[in-house]
Amino acid sequence: MASARDEFVRHLRAERGSSAHTVRAYASDIGGLLEHARRMGREDPAGVDLAVLRSWLALQRSSGLARATLARRAAAARTFTAWAARAGLAPADAGALLATPRGGRSLPGVLSQGEARAVLDAAAAAAEDAGPLGLRDLAILEVLYASGIRVAELCGLDGTDVDRSRRVVRVVGKGDKERSVPLGVPALRAVDEWLSRGRPAVQTPASGPALFLGARGARIDVRTVRRVVHAMLAKVPGAPDLGPHGLRHSAATHLLDGGADLRTVQELLGHATLSTTQLYTHVSVERLKATYQRAHPRA
Repeated sequence: MASARDEFVRHLRAERGSSAHTVRAYASDIGGLLEHARRMGREDPAGVDLAVLRSWLALQRSSGLARATLARRAAAARTFTAWAARAGLAPADAGALLATPRGGRSLPGVLSQGEARAVLDAAAAAAEDAGPLGLRDLAILEVLYASGIRVAELCGLDGTDVDRSRRVVRVVGKGDKERSVPLGVPALRAVDEWLSRGRPAVQTPASGPALFLGARGARIDVRTVRRVVHAMLAKVPGAPDLGPHGLRHSAATHLLDGGADLRTVQELLGHATLSTTQLYTHVSVERLKATYQRAHPRA
């Protein structure tokens, strides 16, 4: 069982090109599945049949897990059983018969346009007194909001990924898919300030080509970016406590509010399917309804 799990993780990394987050989540999910199968008396992946899968998911459901988590674990199980069948570790793909739990799709939290402006203004004010890392933090916030890229995509950026002449940034997203995302003038200006006055003060031989660096000079990590975003949002009274993904949600919502079409937003965000992008239209509609309820005399 342990060997099968390790081989599956290698498959996710090397053949499917899954993100580090997906690999960690699926590895944990499949570890739990195989341990459950072992407790049911199954000693190898060939014993992970439909009964085991259903029993495992039923146990997860009874423990009160969210529907979205159940849906992800079912997806992990189906990916594993399909791989095990192709690899000859199981006689058939048991997961092909597994029903998919419907994941709940809650509306993402977003900033209003005024709150987004206030957060960026606060970051600009802080950058004047905070030294090199203040310039970095401002550039991070400007790029996240301007482009709507994922936090892992931001951490993976190199200096050469920013094309100033075309005002775009080259992003490597999920599945190692590349896309070019426009950057506005304020974001490019903040990046240039960081590169000219901030990055040279903290870079070390370990910095390599990384665009954004941590305090010790290495490529910045996701946790540091989360701390930066949470700290800056805390400076704006009334702003919701969102992480980097909240800035992504905000960028998408504000684009749609400004008249951008769904296909364009889908391409900018790097969504594989349009249905994922459509979630943001629900956010805009909810805002429209809330405004109508407040403003119309016969609402």
